Amino acid sequence: MERDIYDEDHEAFRDLVKSFVKKYVTNESIQRWDAEGEIDRATMKAAAESGLIGLSVPEEFGGAGMLQDYRFRTVVSEEVIAAGAGSLAGAFGIQDDLAVPYLVHMGTDEQKAKWLPKMATAEVIGALAMTEPGAGSDLRGISTTAKKVEGGYVVNGAKTFISSGKTADLVVTFVKTGEGNRPDAFSIVLIENGMEGFEHGKKLNKLGSHGHDTAELSFTDVFVPDENLLGGEEGRGFIQLMTNLPLERLSIGVAGASAAQAALGWTLEHTKAREAFGQRIIDFQNTRFKLADVAVTVDVMWAYIDRALLAYKEGKLTAEEAAKVKFWASEREWEVLDTCLQLHGGYGYMNEYPITRAFADARVHRIYGGTNEIMRDIVSRQLAGKR
Repeated sequence: MERDIYDEDHEAFRDLVKSFVKKYVTNESIQRWDAEGEIDRATMKAAAESGLIGLSVPEEFGGAGMLQDYRFRTVVSEEVIAAGAGSLAGAFGIQDDLAVPYLVHMGTDEQKAKWLPKMATAEVIGALAMTEPGAGSDLRGISTTAKKVEGGYVVNGAKTFISSGKTADLVVTFVKTGEGNRPDAFSIVLIENGMEGFEHGKKLNKLGSHGHDTAELSFTDVFVPDENLLGGEEGRGFIQLMTNLPLERLSIGVAGASAAQAALGWTLEHTKAREAFGQRIIDFQNTRFKLADVAVTVDVMWAYIDRALLAYKEGKLTAEEAAKVKFWASEREWEVLDTCLQLHGGYGYMNEYPITRAFADARVHRIYGGTNEIMRDIVSRQLAGKR
C-alpha cells in the first residue's frame, strides 16, 4: 500500500539521506562501528554537515527547525536502517529525539544558545540519563541526588544503560532535588564531560546495537552550577520527562516499522536468490504465505504510525497514544523479524547478514522507553479512568 504522508520536501531530503548512506554506510564501516562499540565522531559530524543531525534544532541555532515534523527524522530512520546500520540510526536518535528536545522545549535562553549550535554540528554529543541500577521504568525510584549548595548543586549517584553514555559531552540527567517521590521532588540537570567527579564507566556488552555505545555513569560530589539546572526551575524534572516521552516512544515505533520494512526487503531478495529442492525458496507456498503476512503487517504498521506522525506534528499525540504506538509497533517488529530471520535459514544466524543484526537490535525496543508492560499499564489505566 502506497504511503501518502510525504511531500516533495521530504522526498528531496530522502535523496540527500541516500547520498550520505551510499558514501558513509558501508559493510566496512558497520563492522568497524561494531568492533569499536561506538560511532566515531567523524561520522557524526559528517552526518551533521549533510543535514541528518540537527533536524530538531531551531534554525536560529543552526539546525533545520523540524522538531515537530518528525517525518524528516522518519526518512532518516528508514534509509539508515535499510542499509543495515541500526546502531547508526540509534546514535542519530539519541541526539535528535532525546537530548536536543529537552533543551529546545525546556532550556533557558542561555542554555539553548550555549549548547544547541554545537549539538547541531555534532561538536557536542548528548545523552539522556534516567535509568539507574535500582530503578528502570519506575523513575520515581531513582536515588541519584542533587543537593542544593551555594551557586549550584552537588550530584551523587549512578546511572546505567545510558545510550551514547561513553561518547556524550553533555548528559541530560534526572535527579532528586527533594524528599519523597512526589513529582516536584525531581529535577533535570545538565552534566558536562570533564566536571570533576563525573566518570563515564565501561561500555556495556549488549545483545544488539553493538555499534552504538551504552555505558554506566557515576557521579561523586559533582558540582553542577545553577545555570545547568534545565529550565532554571527546580522541581520540574518529572513534568519535563513526561513532556518528551511521547516523542521518545514515537521514535521507537518508527524504528520498529523501519526495521520491519527493511527485513521484508532483505528477505524477498534472499528467498528469490536461494534455491532448495530445485526451486527458489520464494516459490514454496509456505514462504509466500509468510511473506504475505509480513507485507500486510508492515503496511498496517505504517498506516498506524503515519497517523501518529501527523498527530505529533499537530501537537495532539498524547502520552497514552504514544504508549500504544510504542508497544504495538515493537511487538509487531519482533514478529516480523523473527519470521524473516527464519526464512533466511542458517544465514539468518550469521552476524554478517543485516537481518541477524536487526533481529538482535530489535529486542531492546520492547524494553527501553518504558517496558511494554508499563506501556500496557498506561493504556489500561486510561481505559479504566485512573491516573
